[in-house]
Amino acid sequence: MSTPSFTLDCRQCKRLDSFLKQVKKQHPDYHARPVAPFGVANPDLLIVGLAPGMHGANATGRPFTGDYAGILLYETLFKYGFSNKPESVSQADGLKLKHCRITNAVKCLPPENKPTGNEINTCNTYLANELADLKKGAVILVLGGIAHKAVVKAYEFKQVDYPFGHGKVYDLPEGRKLVTSYHCSRYNTQTKRLTEIMFHKVFENILKLLDK
Repeated sequence: MSTPSFTLDCRQCKRLDSFLKQVKKQHPDYHARPVAPFGVANPDLLIVGLAPGMHGANATGRPFTGDYAGILLYETLFKYGFSNKPESVSQADGLKLKHCRITNAVKCLPPENKPTGNEINTCNTYLANELADLKKGAVILVLGGIAHKAVVKAYEFKQVDYPFGHGKVYDLPEGRKLVTSYHCSRYNTQTKRLTEIMFHKVFENILKLLDK
């Protein structure tokens, strides 16, 4: 039986499973389980982040929802026509994505937001199946170096042939494109490593690639 692209019942990573159980005891109202991808089933744009944040996706159960990293992302998705609202605060806020889907390289909250190599590799099977199901000509936007490496691994490419750097574009099979960006984390935006203008340019390029 083939591995699905996501399962809420995954407990393969014992460290993450134990950590989520501790978090659930401390925060009984938190989701504190693997976080499902969010958006349309057959997207033109798939966004790949790192992992759920403690008080964001881990709490709400939706990627980039309720944490600082989601502020710039959802404002930008709205600006460029990929969502119906510029703010994402909960699963009940009425926000819907258009032609877009958001997922993570690691579906569970890791301690200190740092998954191990084994955890990334274990979850990579789910990511590989998500990528395999993408339509021809789709764009994959990776947020940060770990997400980038996870996508390259899922395609079974050599990492050395696909170095990470902000604003790069790589050709993929079946007319797909891999677009890279610094992660929209609090650290990157506050230090100006990633500015709003830089992030908007990434999306302007994505629209060109999708011919929209």
